[in-house]
Amino acid sequence: MISILHVSDLHFGPPYHEGVGQALQKFAHRLSADCIVASGDFTQRATEEQFAAARAFLDQLPKAPTIVTPGNHDVPLYRGLERLLDPYRHYRTHIDDKLDRVTEIPGAVIVSLNSTAPRQAITNGRISRWQIDMAREAFEGVPDETHRIIVSHHHFAPPPDWEGADVMPKAKRALDAFTQMRVDLILGGHLHRAYIGNSLDVYAGADREHGIIIAQSGTSTSRRGRAREREKNSLNVVRLGGGVIRITHYMYFEDAGDFVPTSRHLFFRRGRPPVLDDDEGLGHGVESIFMDDRRERRDANV
Repeated sequence: MISILHVSDLHFGPPYHEGVGQALQKFAHRLSADCIVASGDFTQRATEEQFAAARAFLDQLPKAPTIVTPGNHDVPLYRGLERLLDPYRHYRTHIDDKLDRVTEIPGAVIVSLNSTAPRQAITNGRISRWQIDMAREAFEGVPDETHRIIVSHHHFAPPPDWEGADVMPKAKRALDAFTQMRVDLILGGHLHRAYIGNSLDVYAGADREHGIIIAQSGTSTSRRGRAREREKNSLNVVRLGGGVIRITHYMYFEDAGDFVPTSRHLFFRRGRPPVLDDDEGLGHGVESIFMDDRRERRDANV
């Protein structure tokens, strides 16, 4: 079983909520995930001071592989010359010197793609053909049992409430390519509220048999939550194993002083339960999976 802590949109600067940040640190240390994904917008205005604060926060998290990707707030907005000439200077110094990266952990290959486009689109992002080719190369030859995960800041699918729903240009092209690569999961942020579902919910695509699970995290530590998560904070815990992808959505509540599970989602990998050869047949395998899920549900508070 692989466990992933998925946070996003920390927004160090004026919107950052110190108390929620401390609660997230405690949560992360209780969870002790196999890896941590932070899907962009580490800062509010891409200043060196804000990046230094974000770096200090990341350094306090449990020692586990940490996958990062820049967000649109991680490039200068008002410092136009810097945005054109050297938009990632502070990000490279404090967060990661690479903007696109392949990370391998036992049981998974994770490809983080920089979806920001500071010279083209300040808000809505882009994924280029060469980045799709990079992902294809990273997943080529990967054993079937190894999970394939994409991380980007911007969203490939609109949120259910459709507020701020515009997806990246040519998102469907990317989804078709990722489906062909048999990507299992896409993790992202940007929306400032969670969305957990399947790419087939919004786009049937060229392959209607193999949808991709999409999990967007809300803003984990800022006051900039939107829509149903207005002024709220959230994160996701992902567990992969046994042919199943389980995602628990947590929200922060002041009275609890902690992140509390509010919903749980179970998806069969590749869109269907495994076909078993035992005498009990398929039903036995599915029941076993749901029994495992009920046991994990009892432990959902970490």
